[in-house]
Amino acid sequence: MSELRVLKVSDVHFPRVNGVSTSIETFRRALPEFGVEVRLVVPRYGQEEEACGVTRVSGRPVPRDPEDRLVHWGAMHRAVRLAAGDCHLIHAQTPFIAHPASVKAARALGLPVVATYHTLFEEYLQHYAPFLPGSWLRALARQVSRRQCNALDAVIVPSCAMKERLTAYGVTSPIHVLPTGIPLSRFSGGERARFRATHGIAPERPVILYVGRVAFEKNIGFLLDTFALALEKRPDLLFLITGHGPAVPELKARAERLGVAHAVRFLGYLDRDGELQDCYAAADAFVFASRTETQGLVLLEAMAMGLPVVALAEMGTVDILAPGLGCVVPRHDTEDFAAVLLELLSAPERCRRLAAEARHHALSWSDTAMAGRLAQLYRQIITDTTIWKRA
Repeated sequence: MSELRVLKVSDVHFPRVNGVSTSIETFRRALPEFGVEVRLVVPRYGQEEEACGVTRVSGRPVPRDPEDRLVHWGAMHRAVRLAAGDCHLIHAQTPFIAHPASVKAARALGLPVVATYHTLFEEYLQHYAPFLPGSWLRALARQVSRRQCNALDAVIVPSCAMKERLTAYGVTSPIHVLPTGIPLSRFSGGERARFRATHGIAPERPVILYVGRVAFEKNIGFLLDTFALALEKRPDLLFLITGHGPAVPELKARAERLGVAHAVRFLGYLDRDGELQDCYAAADAFVFASRTETQGLVLLEAMAMGLPVVALAEMGTVDILAPGLGCVVPRHDTEDFAAVLLELLSAPERCRRLAAEARHHALSWSDTAMAGRLAQLYRQIITDTTIWKRA
């Protein structure tokens, strides 16, 4: 198997925790088994240790979202051009400075360039620029997405729904559906009793869990409204929200207004190599309500941990959530969601059956399976691009 060198370029990466960072690192760890060496050009957030094959580019905090970094335009372009010198393909991961830097370097070096379209920006921008008309923002997102995608040799999307959306935008570049897998070995076990004891949660108390970025587009406000209804019937219910993001202050205030703050805990980020697994194991059900998700990796993590899932099936999560696959899918209605959740929590045998289904379903989403498909796709794109250039 010939060795490939691929440069991944992104405006976000660990220690910034989100789905894009997780996807990049999951593939980076799994691809070498298939003869692909992955190099990175990503932002610098502080004093990260130097790592082989990783170039950090300095930037400044993004207004209204200080967890993120806006890297220096010229520095990013120079870093990508330098790092891509002996690579076979450039893979952009975000549409901001990383995208134009990747395209420019690829064209200058005669390399194929692809991008993964991780985020449905049409639905996200209105949360971060509420002073602008929503219709104008959606039209802008579609226009920019179409222009950027059509400048590529191929586009990778994590779900069928995203392929349909980009096709509707007028994207004509080849679009390949390839989800991010999960490292199954990392999402197993977990110490339920230890986590509950550490956080003062009684062994018998029912617990529901959300894991992910605490952002406006994740529809966590809907989950809080649902929880308020469920708490009326199950006053011992506890809601754990794990993660961080710009919506935390507003959601805490909402919990106070609803009168449920005493039963909601915002845990912030947890260590992904132990504490997070314990948190999953400590819960009785996983809840998720994002309507703009392009895939929903946390759903797969929860399933791999054997957690029954109660979630809305919209956009990219449709590919994961289906009857018989460890989940229950209510309507986008707080009363229906609360009723479904309460019914599940009151049926231990059904919970155990869903847990077994969830673990089995997660097996088909392994990181190695998806990395093998991506390695094959890289080779096909390189071959196709070479043939096109010779023609």
